[in-house]
Amino acid sequence: MKSRWPLLTVLVVLAAIALGYALKVTFPTRAPLLSSTLTPLVQPASQSVDSYDVMGITVSPTEANQLLQTQEGQQLLAPENGAIAITQDLIDLGRDSFYRETFGNEYFFTNVMGVLGGPLNLWSMGRAIADLGGKATTNLQVPIDQDATIGGRLFKAGTKVDTGLDVLEKALIPLGMQTFKRGTQIQVGLTCALCHATLDKATGKIIEGAPNADLDTGLLQAMATNSAAMFRQTGVNPLSIPKGDRPYINAAGQTAVLPDAQPLEDAVDAQFLAWAPGNFDSTADNVNNPSQNPSSYTFDTWPYGWSGFASIGSFHGLSTLNNNVHATNSDPTTGGNISQDLLGIDKETYLGAILQNAADAKFRLPQGAKPSSFFETVDPTSGQPGMNRVIKMPGYPKGTIFMLDGLMAGTPGYPVGEEINAMSAYQNTLSPPPNTTPFSSESLQRGSQIFQSSCATCHTGRYFTNHDVIPEDEIKAQPSRAIALAKFPQIFVPPQTYPSNTPVPLPGDPNIIPVPTDITPQRVQDLAYAVGNPQGGYKVQNLIGLQVTAPYLHDGGVAASKTALKQTEDGSFTVVQPDQMGLAGTLMQHIEPDPEASLRVLVDRTLRQVAVAANRDHADLQAIHSDGSGHEYWVDAEAGFTPQDQTNLVQFLLSIDDDPEVLPMSNP
Repeated sequence: MKSRWPLLTVLVVLAAIALGYALKVTFPTRAPLLSSTLTPLVQPASQSVDSYDVMGITVSPTEANQLLQTQEGQQLLAPENGAIAITQDLIDLGRDSFYRETFGNEYFFTNVMGVLGGPLNLWSMGRAIADLGGKATTNLQVPIDQDATIGGRLFKAGTKVDTGLDVLEKALIPLGMQTFKRGTQIQVGLTCALCHATLDKATGKIIEGAPNADLDTGLLQAMATNSAAMFRQTGVNPLSIPKGDRPYINAAGQTAVLPDAQPLEDAVDAQFLAWAPGNFDSTADNVNNPSQNPSSYTFDTWPYGWSGFASIGSFHGLSTLNNNVHATNSDPTTGGNISQDLLGIDKETYLGAILQNAADAKFRLPQGAKPSSFFETVDPTSGQPGMNRVIKMPGYPKGTIFMLDGLMAGTPGYPVGEEINAMSAYQNTLSPPPNTTPFSSESLQRGSQIFQSSCATCHTGRYFTNHDVIPEDEIKAQPSRAIALAKFPQIFVPPQTYPSNTPVPLPGDPNIIPVPTDITPQRVQDLAYAVGNPQGGYKVQNLIGLQVTAPYLHDGGVAASKTALKQTEDGSFTVVQPDQMGLAGTLMQHIEPDPEASLRVLVDRTLRQVAVAANRDHADLQAIHSDGSGHEYWVDAEAGFTPQDQTNLVQFLLSIDDDPEVLPMSNP
């Protein structure tokens, strides 16, 4: 049973401030200084200041200057046409939003889910940070205060759990968390940086855009007092749980009884604890299939998302991807109006399951209440769906391929979409840090040639993607995520939006403009949602920053530790530590995957078989549909390559950084 901590008071604020002064640490009231990152050492991606984005079409500064000389060109680049001027101010806003903007998810995570109210809480986390003595860490180890049984697993008091949370030097809270004091209450919200930035172990500085590969979001959610509020990110359907003792008014206006809160909580906890570190389920399909946190090295790598579902609109779908987290998946209460269509759960049962055990008594569903009516009385964004700060898009409650659930994250005082578009502009400047491993030019040249003959059909162009989605029956990867969004087209209407200078809150009768869908081939759009192909597909990923994005494939199942492989006399590699192969032998045991060893597993079928077998023998990985299978494009002996060929290719892949020394001839 999880403990339920009371909401924190002003005394806690004073204690935290005192602790901060004692350790000379700071709260993150602004984005980290560039000097605390590796970005000053990085050559940025090719996005240009003074260019424009016009509904996913990039207009270069030179083209823009010419267009602005004519009335027709001025109209094309006007906000009324959906055009966005990419300025340094916009990029700066994007960086600040990336690190600090929660869009109000602190209400859901704190008041409803109780994410830091159980065995992992602000007290225990604060002590763990204090124990660092102001030093940085890439894995905050937090002691459990008291014995706790979570999802059927016993956590003994005093046990230090690996959270994977990153803490900067002299910081008081982890990277990607924001604290808010409202009255006597402390709330904690989450930002993009939690999953899409990490610390460099050697320097303690932030690698902007790199995934936090060991962040254990499953554990952090399981430890919440009301994890059941996130049931749709797991495979637990409340309708399958026996009834409890809390009556409510259902969608038919009848008195019914909600699922028993404790068995629902236990079932959701068990599925969260199965998640591999570095993974999060952002599909909300009520199937337990978290995917690896992707990097934010996004320039010219559309469509976005593992299936390529974000493919049209601002920044060629990148703003759709950013919105998917903030409007949808960090606040499940936004999903009430589509829960019947997508999950087969009526709106009142859906909201009731979320609110019946809310961490804050104010947000806890009273006996016999109609959940939607009660929710309106406690919703911090009254008049808008859900708890986060969002606006209704044209066509709401229907969704579109532009805004999946018909909602767009937005803060009053900013124009429509400005923050998510700013984050897109910022992410499109990011590149991985330079690869400092001294590979020989000869090896890189040979590796480039092998890449050209074996990989460049799909991984082409400067950013190593042909922007395609490959059918699942061709890529043969673990299939669950390829069909995760297959039900969404049934709620889609033609995509529309508001001009990019429309204020938030929306005026009474805002102008509406269409969102073009022809910037991405229809076949690609269909495959992303398993339309016309019931198996769906996976997007061809870019290969930028492989040195900082291990493990590999969408489920992260391609992995090996630094010592798992050993080179034999003939130069080939063999497995010497099978217990450190795959996700089962690395992140599931809190062992860091080695990029070079993991890339060998990716391209060598003999090594891959060992990793896949290890993953398939691991019950938790089977529960989350992760095994590292598929992408069977081999550079090994059976394919006619020498061990040195394989080494050359691996070294070339690792060298693809902010400014690769060698590029294949077709990648000018």
